[in-house]
Amino acid sequence: MAFVHANSLRFHVQRLPATAEAARPDRPVVVFLHGLAVDNLSSFYCPLAVPVARAGHEAVLYDLRGHGRTERPAAGYDSRTAVRDLFALLGALGLGDRPAHLVGNSYGGTLALHAALARPGLVSALTLLEPPLSGAWVENMVDTLSAAALSLEDSPVPAELRTLRLRKAANLTAIADDLLNRTTLIDDMAAGRTFTPADYARLRCPLLIVCGEHSELVPGARELARHAPDGVLRILPGLGHDVLKETSGALREAVLAHLDASAARAARKSSGMRMGALVP
Repeated sequence: MAFVHANSLRFHVQRLPATAEAARPDRPVVVFLHGLAVDNLSSFYCPLAVPVARAGHEAVLYDLRGHGRTERPAAGYDSRTAVRDLFALLGALGLGDRPAHLVGNSYGGTLALHAALARPGLVSALTLLEPPLSGAWVENMVDTLSAAALSLEDSPVPAELRTLRLRKAANLTAIADDLLNRTTLIDDMAAGRTFTPADYARLRCPLLIVCGEHSELVPGARELARHAPDGVLRILPGLGHDVLKETSGALREAVLAHLDASAARAARKSSGMRMGALVP
């Protein structure tokens, strides 16, 4: 566990080095972006981050602005600020010039897509798990978060959970209350722009999208895969929005295969650029 200052904020960060026998220093660093409100970096740790590090990829996990153990300012929850947070954090970690493979779950996937469009030279590949992409989703989520904010305001639930010694649940509930009732998160989400097919067509990196068979987000994912020049959609049978909790190993195998393929592609591209520089 470590805390790193970037973009005028203190971020909670965990770095997992690639295991020595499989380490390849030329591989892109894999950066994980989690979902909204009650989510934090721990959701990735066992399902994906540890297997990714063991497969030879350096991994970086961090709590997004206002989430988990990262500082919780009153404002700055729009996607542009989130992208600035991401690249400022990578710079503070000494990874600012190294291409990153971004892995985003739910709203973290949306942020990863924004980052790839804003800084294409620094994003080598994308893996998006259940990314919400449509304007309808934004409207539904704003309504859901607004209702949750009302239910949490002055609620005795966190204190009751502590009385029952359910410390983790009490902390997550208190953080969600702070985020929804004392920051601009809901207003910033409502004001955010949605993606267009023209945005998807601008993507220049390999893209893997993973959705659950029963997820309402599948239509948006299909549209992204249809317009992105190098996009692939993988549907996991029997699941909904909770693909990150998939336990059969299908998610892990799909993500590791995409990491290896995109890292090999990045290495070939880098080698070609070096050869080109040597040929007069």
